[in-house]
Amino acid sequence: MNLEQVARRAKVSTATVSRVLNNASVVKSSTRARVVKAIEELKYHPNLHARSLAGGKSKTIGVIVSNLENPFFFDIYKTIEADAHARGYEVVMANTDYRSEQLVTSIRLMIGRRVAGLAAIVSEMAPELIEELNESRTPVVFYDVGTPRQNITNIRVDYRRGIEKVVDYLHSLGHRRLGFIGHHAILGPINERMKTVLDAVARIPSLEVQAAADADTLEGGRQAVRNLLATGFTPTALICVNDITAVGALRELRERGIRVPQDMSVTGFDNVKLSEFCFPALTTVHIPRERIGHIICESLIPHDVKTASGEIVIDPEFVVRDSTGPAPAI
Repeated sequence: MNLEQVARRAKVSTATVSRVLNNASVVKSSTRARVVKAIEELKYHPNLHARSLAGGKSKTIGVIVSNLENPFFFDIYKTIEADAHARGYEVVMANTDYRSEQLVTSIRLMIGRRVAGLAAIVSEMAPELIEELNESRTPVVFYDVGTPRQNITNIRVDYRRGIEKVVDYLHSLGHRRLGFIGHHAILGPINERMKTVLDAVARIPSLEVQAAADADTLEGGRQAVRNLLATGFTPTALICVNDITAVGALRELRERGIRVPQDMSVTGFDNVKLSEFCFPALTTVHIPRERIGHIICESLIPHDVKTASGEIVIDPEFVVRDSTGPAPAI
């Protein structure tokens, strides 16, 4: 089935069919209805790739994330997808599993597909990509990494401020021995959270801190707790790099008979939906994932209202729930 057959069935020109497919407002509603009916009757599927090559532009947004197992990334993707669909764009996704070499491959594939814009919601980065993306002139949004340029927007979360809120709150509850549960410590955004906890010792000399890390998964959170406790260090509170590792940590503590928060407090980061429904509900730091998704689409999809560019910094909100309480008496 091709465009000409649709045009003959609807008794219009192929140019009119194209305008309907591109949602052009110049087509009369009665004509549009005839074309849509013909498309449905003939089960016509436009060759989107060919259309993008012919027009030099595509109606596709590329999204690259570090870990689809973590709902934090999926929540942002869902908002991007909803906004893109509302404007007639499709979304293609790639997952890097925190590998910088996979990020390079995925970005080059996206550019090869001539995406209209690209969002990299990742913690890893290959520095040579910045110049490559700048030269491609593809609109790009980086979350957490990269450097703002003319066609590159950065969204950053003030992780230091978020972690400081957690540390100060735990300190106010009498906690002096803190464990940090992390993953991929060499990556900038992750390392910043761990470094902030470690730096708290200089700011609050009475604190003692020790860190352990494993994968960015539920099981990784469990294993990191095992690694930490195997050292003989006995924290009264665990600060987890995100909610997924925190839920894994809760499972390990429960199996060891360690009560939360009576024996040990636990905090997460991100405030994904799971943090509300696990037991006990997690004290965490809220990152506005829907807002981030909206900013990404506003930055990548052409529209009449000019949006902010450069660097956008988000101050995260501290959320207190049931997984934290006063430090146990020694």
